[in-house]
Amino acid sequence: MLHKRRMHRIGHTSIFKCLKFLAIGLWLVLACGCASSRSIASAKSAIVSVLDVQARAWNRGDVDGFMRHYWKSTRLTFSSGGTVTRGWQATIEGYRNRYPDRNAMGRLTFSELEVRPLGQHAALVLGRWHLDRDQPVGGIFSLVFQKKAGRWVIVHDHTSRDDG
Repeated sequence: MLHKRRMHRIGHTSIFKCLKFLAIGLWLVLACGCASSRSIASAKSAIVSVLDVQARAWNRGDVDGFMRHYWKSTRLTFSSGGTVTRGWQATIEGYRNRYPDRNAMGRLTFSELEVRPLGQHAALVLGRWHLDRDQPVGGIFSLVFQKKAGRWVIVHDHTSRDDG
């Protein structure tokens, strides 16, 4: 009888210890999940903020300010019109050639933004762009952002124009 009581007590103690560890584990999983959700929301907000800053720079005629949010690297890629431009310098030169003055630049707006995190330090952004000018133009884009040195930068841009 004594043996059964001791086993019964040991069984309860073990069960309580297991439940305690399970509760702690569940709390950690939930806490990490909440932190992850906050981290994702924070990343989305930061990336949308970058796009807002870019649009404001563009609308001031500030191509340098617009390009500040692209990765300043020879490994930056920009795909548009069936070609791929490689490198930050070549990309900014392309913008300057296509948009030589404020009139050509027009007023930029982004819409239909979708930010899809690809981990803690990368995200895919889909959206539409529109230039309001004498001859309006617009299209779609996909951007790959990476967090580098604590800031979100565009490492790949694929932009296309709408037909017609």
